[in-house]
Amino acid sequence: MSKKKRYRIRNWPEYNKALVNRGSITFWFDEKSVRAWHNFEQTGNQGRSNIYSDIAIECMLTLKALLNLPLRATQGLVISLVEMLCLPIHVPHYSTVSRRQAKLEIILKKRKTNEPLHAVFDSTGLKIFGEGEWKVRQHGYNKRRTWRKLHLGVDEASGEIIASVLTTNDFGDGEILPDLLEQIDSPLGQASGDGAYDSFKNYDLLHDYGAKVTIPPRENAKTRQHGNCKSPPLIRDEAIRAIRILGRAEWKRQNEYHRRSIAETTMFRFKTIFGDHLSAILFENQTSEALIKCNVLNKMTSLGMPDSYAVK
Repeated sequence: MSKKKRYRIRNWPEYNKALVNRGSITFWFDEKSVRAWHNFEQTGNQGRSNIYSDIAIECMLTLKALLNLPLRATQGLVISLVEMLCLPIHVPHYSTVSRRQAKLEIILKKRKTNEPLHAVFDSTGLKIFGEGEWKVRQHGYNKRRTWRKLHLGVDEASGEIIASVLTTNDFGDGEILPDLLEQIDSPLGQASGDGAYDSFKNYDLLHDYGAKVTIPPRENAKTRQHGNCKSPPLIRDEAIRAIRILGRAEWKRQNEYHRRSIAETTMFRFKTIFGDHLSAILFENQTSEALIKCNVLNKMTSLGMPDSYAVK
């Protein structure tokens, strides 16, 4: 029986400082945000134009996600901050924030690089009706109980989220891969995912992006073309033949497939910090909530991550 590997952290002082800084409650509003807090543009449509800009709404929703507050408490927090800092701005009502959240366009904030990335893909479920584990254990599942799927693309080197899509639970992981790839601006050197992404379509799509594909074909996978065919070999067929020769475990080792666990680590960090559920009721609001949480997690990642190594 093999022993579980133990790891040590090389940069413990820096990482420890980053963990401390995550709890810092130093707030400030830069001049650009204060100037853009109120909306002075007129839409020309019927009804009154928005009083507050998208920046104001996103700021309040970010504080709500970061501190795990309900909307009313978030309004009270921002009011107190504005009063303490003597800022010349008004705070949106919590009902305004809730209404605007549905149409808020959230941009995933990430670093841009010209270096090829190793992107790892995975998904996780997030509860939306809030049934606790104790209630489920005692009384079983409620018929209305359902969840959302958060699909993520993660940079293997930095742990940063580079693509994010929220769907209902009836979408498969492989179906959402094209939507995730559209969000990635940097060149792809390698793309890894579990068997849920295995299809000729996804293999060809990733190959068109110039990425080395590390998606293990299913155990009963069949090749589409004969090995002696004059046409160029299919990437997935080559993976199937390599697994037959090397074995699945060795193929995964040689192609660094196990680095895909970085995506699972990101899911774990997401649920540890923000919980395993979404507080919003409407799907559009849930989408904004999930993206804002991804942005907060990326900010925490940028503060510092552990640099670990295996102990022999």
